[in-house]
Amino acid sequence: MHAAKRNKRVTSWHLIGAQLATFRKAARLTQSALADRCCVGEETIASIEQGRRPLQADFAVQLDELLETKGVLQVAVAKVPKKERFPVFVQDFIDYEQDAVTLLPYENQVVPGQLQTPEYARAVFTSLYPPLEEEQIEERVAARIDRQKIFQRKPRPMANFLLEESILHRPIGGRHVLRKQLMHLRKCTELPFLGLQIMPTDREAHAALDGPMVLLETPDHDQMAYIEGQRVSFLVDDLDEVSVFHQKYGMLRSQALSPERSMRLLDDLLGES
Repeated sequence: MHAAKRNKRVTSWHLIGAQLATFRKAARLTQSALADRCCVGEETIASIEQGRRPLQADFAVQLDELLETKGVLQVAVAKVPKKERFPVFVQDFIDYEQDAVTLLPYENQVVPGQLQTPEYARAVFTSLYPPLEEEQIEERVAARIDRQKIFQRKPRPMANFLLEESILHRPIGGRHVLRKQLMHLRKCTELPFLGLQIMPTDREAHAALDGPMVLLETPDHDQMAYIEGQRVSFLVDDLDEVSVFHQKYGMLRSQALSPERSMRLLDDLLGES
Protein backbone atom coordinates (compact mmCIF):
# COMPACT_ATOMS: atom_id res chain seq x y z
CA MET A 1 0.00 0.00 0.00
CA HIS A 2 1.26 3.42 -0.92
CA ALA A 3 0.36 5.85 1.85
CA ALA A 4 1.42 9.40 2.59
CA LYS A 5 1.82 10.55 6.17
CA ARG A 6 1.61 14.23 7.02
CA ASN A 7 4.62 14.14 9.33
CA LYS A 8 6.92 13.57 6.32
CA ARG A 9 6.11 17.06 5.00
CA VAL A 10 7.82 20.08 6.48
CA THR A 11 5.28 22.38 8.13
CA SER A 12 5.43 25.53 10.20
CA TRP A 13 5.30 23.33 13.28
CA HIS A 14 8.47 21.51 12.19
CA LEU A 15 10.25 24.85 11.79
CA ILE A 16 9.02 26.12 15.16
CA GLY A 17 10.05 22.82 16.73
CA ALA A 18 13.53 23.17 15.25
CA GLN A 19 13.74 26.70 16.65
CA LEU A 20 12.76 25.47 20.10
CA ALA A 21 15.37 22.70 19.97
CA THR A 22 18.04 25.24 18.98
CA PHE A 23 17.09 27.63 21.78
CA ARG A 24 16.95 24.78 24.31
CA LYS A 25 20.42 23.53 23.38
CA ALA A 26 21.82 27.08 23.49
CA ALA A 27 20.50 27.27 27.06
CA ARG A 28 22.30 23.97 27.81
CA LEU A 29 19.08 22.21 28.74
CA THR A 30 18.02 18.66 27.94
CA GLN A 31 14.44 17.97 26.89
CA SER A 32 13.88 16.46 30.33
CA ALA A 33 15.27 19.50 32.13
CA LEU A 34 13.17 21.92 30.07
CA ALA A 35 10.08 19.80 30.66
CA ASP A 36 10.69 19.88 34.43
CA ARG A 37 11.02 23.67 34.43
CA CYS A 38 7.79 24.01 32.45
CA CYS A 39 5.95 21.39 34.53
CA VAL A 40 5.11 19.27 31.47
CA GLY A 41 6.08 15.80 30.35
CA GLU A 42 9.32 15.22 28.45
CA GLU A 43 7.25 13.75 25.58
CA THR A 44 5.49 17.11 25.21
CA ILE A 45 8.79 18.86 24.53
CA ALA A 46 9.94 16.07 22.23
CA SER A 47 6.69 16.14 20.25
CA ILE A 48 6.84 19.92 19.77
CA GLU A 49 10.49 19.83 18.69
CA GLN A 50 9.72 17.07 16.17
CA GLY A 51 6.78 19.02 14.72
CA ARG A 52 4.28 16.36 15.78
CA ARG A 53 2.51 18.66 18.23
CA PRO A 54 1.58 22.32 17.67
CA LEU A 55 3.08 24.79 20.14
CA GLN A 56 0.24 26.58 21.90
CA ALA A 57 0.39 30.37 22.22
CA ASP A 58 0.43 30.45 26.03
CA PHE A 59 3.18 27.83 26.17
CA ALA A 60 5.20 29.83 23.63
CA VAL A 61 5.08 32.81 25.99
CA GLN A 62 6.31 30.63 28.87
CA LEU A 63 9.15 29.21 26.78
CA ASP A 64 10.21 32.62 25.49
CA GLU A 65 10.50 33.87 29.06
CA LEU A 66 12.36 30.82 30.31
CA LEU A 67 14.77 30.63 27.35
CA GLU A 68 15.09 34.44 27.10
CA THR A 69 14.27 34.39 23.39
CA LYS A 70 12.59 37.82 23.32
CA GLY A 71 9.21 36.65 22.00
CA VAL A 72 10.54 34.78 18.97
CA LEU A 73 8.43 31.67 19.58
CA GLN A 74 5.35 33.79 20.30
CA VAL A 75 5.67 35.55 16.96
CA ALA A 76 6.34 32.30 15.11
CA VAL A 77 3.17 30.69 16.49
CA ALA A 78 1.11 33.77 15.64
CA LYS A 79 2.36 33.62 12.03
CA VAL A 80 1.36 29.99 11.42
CA PRO A 81 -1.00 29.84 8.41
CA LYS A 82 -4.58 29.19 9.45
CA LYS A 83 -4.82 25.91 7.57
CA GLU A 84 -1.85 24.52 9.52
CA ARG A 85 -3.57 24.98 12.86
CA PHE A 86 -5.14 21.55 12.54
CA PRO A 87 -3.44 18.60 14.24
CA VAL A 88 -0.39 17.80 12.15
CA PHE A 89 -1.35 14.24 11.30
CA VAL A 90 -4.57 15.22 9.47
CA GLN A 91 -3.33 18.20 7.47
CA ASP A 92 -2.77 16.29 4.21
CA PHE A 93 -6.42 15.27 4.23
CA ILE A 94 -7.57 18.80 5.06
CA ASP A 95 -5.62 20.16 2.10
CA TYR A 96 -7.32 17.80 -0.35
CA GLU A 97 -10.74 18.04 1.31
CA GLN A 98 -10.95 21.78 0.69
CA ASP A 99 -10.87 21.28 -3.08
CA ALA A 100 -12.55 17.88 -3.35
CA VAL A 101 -15.27 17.46 -5.97
CA THR A 102 -16.57 14.27 -4.34
CA LEU A 103 -16.52 13.35 -0.64
CA LEU A 104 -17.63 9.93 0.67
CA PRO A 105 -17.13 9.45 4.44
CA TYR A 106 -18.09 6.43 6.55
CA GLU A 107 -17.99 6.89 10.34
CA ASN A 108 -18.65 4.39 13.13
CA GLN A 109 -17.97 6.34 16.35
CA VAL A 110 -19.02 9.99 16.06
CA VAL A 111 -20.81 12.27 13.61
CA PRO A 112 -18.35 13.15 10.81
CA GLY A 113 -16.58 16.45 11.44
CA GLN A 114 -18.06 18.06 8.33
CA LEU A 115 -21.55 17.66 9.85
CA GLN A 116 -20.87 18.43 13.52
CA THR A 117 -22.48 21.30 15.39
CA PRO A 118 -20.11 23.50 17.44
CA GLU A 119 -21.50 22.06 20.70
CA TYR A 120 -21.06 18.49 19.52
CA ALA A 121 -17.54 19.18 18.22
CA ARG A 122 -16.57 20.76 21.55
CA ALA A 123 -17.88 17.70 23.42
CA VAL A 124 -15.89 15.39 21.14
CA PHE A 125 -12.64 17.28 21.71
CA THR A 126 -13.33 17.51 25.45
CA SER A 127 -13.57 13.72 25.53
CA LEU A 128 -10.08 13.16 24.07
CA TYR A 129 -7.38 11.60 26.20
CA PRO A 130 -4.85 12.81 27.16
CA PRO A 131 -7.03 15.85 27.84
CA LEU A 132 -6.60 19.01 25.79
CA GLU A 133 -6.24 22.46 27.29
CA GLU A 134 -9.28 24.70 26.95
CA GLU A 135 -7.47 26.91 24.44
CA GLN A 136 -6.62 23.86 22.32
CA ILE A 137 -10.25 22.71 22.40
CA GLU A 138 -11.55 26.08 21.23
CA GLU A 139 -8.96 26.26 18.45
CA ARG A 140 -9.91 22.81 17.19
CA VAL A 141 -13.63 23.55 17.35
CA ALA A 142 -13.14 26.74 15.35
CA ALA A 143 -11.00 24.92 12.80
CA ARG A 144 -13.52 22.10 12.45
CA ILE A 145 -16.43 24.47 11.87
CA ASP A 146 -14.32 26.43 9.40
CA ARG A 147 -13.83 23.23 7.38
CA GLN A 148 -17.57 23.07 6.81
CA LYS A 149 -17.32 26.06 4.49
CA ILE A 150 -16.57 23.60 1.69
CA PHE A 151 -20.33 23.20 1.37
CA GLN A 152 -20.72 26.92 0.74
CA ARG A 153 -18.27 27.14 -2.12
CA LYS A 154 -19.32 26.90 -5.77
CA PRO A 155 -19.32 24.48 -7.37
CA ARG A 156 -20.22 22.53 -4.26
CA PRO A 157 -18.74 19.07 -3.69
CA MET A 158 -21.06 16.10 -4.09
CA ALA A 159 -21.06 14.21 -0.81
CA ASN A 160 -22.58 11.11 0.72
CA PHE A 161 -22.24 10.32 4.41
CA LEU A 162 -22.62 6.85 5.95
CA LEU A 163 -23.14 6.78 9.72
CA GLU A 164 -23.62 3.91 12.13
CA GLU A 165 -26.99 4.10 13.88
CA SER A 166 -25.27 3.77 17.27
CA ILE A 167 -23.80 7.27 16.74
CA LEU A 168 -27.31 8.71 16.82
CA HIS A 169 -27.91 7.28 20.30
CA ARG A 170 -24.64 8.13 22.02
CA PRO A 171 -25.31 11.33 24.07
CA ILE A 172 -21.94 12.97 23.53
CA GLY A 173 -22.12 16.27 25.39
CA GLY A 174 -25.49 15.34 26.89
CA ARG A 175 -29.02 14.83 25.55
CA HIS A 176 -29.50 18.48 24.64
CA VAL A 177 -26.32 18.54 22.54
CA LEU A 178 -27.30 15.28 20.87
CA ARG A 179 -30.78 16.56 20.01
CA LYS A 180 -29.36 19.69 18.38
CA GLN A 181 -26.95 17.49 16.45
CA LEU A 182 -29.78 15.25 15.24
CA MET A 183 -31.76 18.31 14.16
CA HIS A 184 -28.75 19.52 12.20
CA LEU A 185 -28.35 16.14 10.50
CA ARG A 186 -32.03 16.19 9.57
CA LYS A 187 -31.59 19.59 7.91
CA CYS A 188 -28.56 18.28 6.05
CA THR A 189 -30.64 15.50 4.50
CA GLU A 190 -32.56 18.16 2.57
CA LEU A 191 -29.48 19.55 0.84
CA PRO A 192 -29.51 18.55 -2.86
CA PHE A 193 -25.76 17.93 -3.01
CA LEU A 194 -25.52 15.88 0.19
CA GLY A 195 -26.71 12.34 0.85
CA LEU A 196 -27.01 10.79 4.31
CA GLN A 197 -27.44 7.08 4.98
CA ILE A 198 -27.59 5.28 8.29
CA MET A 199 -26.27 1.78 8.87
CA PRO A 200 -28.80 0.02 11.15
CA THR A 201 -27.36 -1.59 14.25
CA ASP A 202 -29.30 -4.81 13.68
CA ARG A 203 -27.71 -5.34 10.28
CA GLU A 204 -25.87 -8.68 10.28
CA ALA A 205 -23.68 -8.29 7.18
CA HIS A 206 -21.29 -5.35 7.29
CA ALA A 207 -18.51 -4.50 4.83
CA ALA A 208 -16.52 -2.11 7.03
CA LEU A 209 -16.20 -3.60 10.49
CA ASP A 210 -12.52 -2.74 10.29
CA GLY A 211 -13.13 0.98 10.73
CA PRO A 212 -13.99 4.40 9.26
CA MET A 213 -12.75 5.88 6.00
CA VAL A 214 -13.18 8.86 3.72
CA LEU A 215 -12.99 8.63 -0.07
CA LEU A 216 -12.43 11.77 -2.09
CA GLU A 217 -11.89 12.89 -5.67
CA THR A 218 -9.71 15.88 -6.50
CA PRO A 219 -10.46 18.46 -9.23
CA ASP A 220 -7.91 16.58 -11.36
CA HIS A 221 -10.00 13.42 -10.82
CA ASP A 222 -7.39 11.70 -8.69
CA GLN A 223 -8.97 9.19 -6.30
CA MET A 224 -7.79 8.99 -2.68
CA ALA A 225 -8.76 7.32 0.57
CA TYR A 226 -8.15 8.70 4.04
CA ILE A 227 -7.88 6.19 6.87
CA GLU A 228 -7.64 7.32 10.48
CA GLY A 229 -7.08 5.33 13.66
CA GLN A 230 -5.67 5.84 17.14
CA ARG A 231 -3.14 8.70 16.76
CA VAL A 232 -2.27 7.66 13.21
CA SER A 233 -3.63 8.47 9.77
CA PHE A 234 -2.88 7.66 6.14
CA LEU A 235 -3.70 9.11 2.77
CA VAL A 236 -3.84 6.28 0.23
CA ASP A 237 -3.45 7.11 -3.45
CA ASP A 238 -2.47 3.72 -4.90
CA LEU A 239 -5.18 3.07 -7.50
CA ASP A 240 -5.52 -0.63 -6.69
CA GLU A 241 -5.94 0.06 -2.98
CA VAL A 242 -8.33 2.96 -3.51
CA SER A 243 -10.39 0.72 -5.80
CA VAL A 244 -10.79 -1.77 -2.93
CA PHE A 245 -12.06 1.02 -0.66
CA HIS A 246 -14.54 2.11 -3.31
CA GLN A 247 -15.82 -1.47 -3.59
CA LYS A 248 -16.17 -1.56 0.17
CA TYR A 249 -18.02 1.77 0.21
CA GLY A 250 -20.35 0.64 -2.56
CA MET A 251 -21.26 -2.45 -0.55
CA LEU A 252 -21.85 -0.30 2.53
CA ARG A 253 -24.28 1.91 0.64
CA SER A 254 -26.26 -1.13 -0.44
CA GLN A 255 -26.36 -2.43 3.15
CA ALA A 256 -27.35 0.88 4.78
CA LEU A 257 -30.81 2.40 4.95
CA SER A 258 -31.82 4.42 1.92
CA PRO A 259 -31.66 8.23 2.24
CA GLU A 260 -35.46 8.32 2.60
CA ARG A 261 -35.54 5.69 5.36
CA SER A 262 -32.61 7.42 7.05
CA MET A 263 -34.61 10.66 7.11
CA ARG A 264 -37.54 8.84 8.69
CA LEU A 265 -35.27 7.33 11.33
CA LEU A 266 -34.01 10.78 12.26
CA ASP A 267 -37.62 12.01 12.44
CA ASP A 268 -38.46 9.12 14.76
CA LEU A 269 -35.49 9.83 17.02
CA LEU A 270 -36.36 13.53 17.20
CA GLY A 271 -39.94 12.65 18.02
CA GLU A 272 -38.82 10.45 20.90
CA SER A 273 -36.36 12.92 22.42
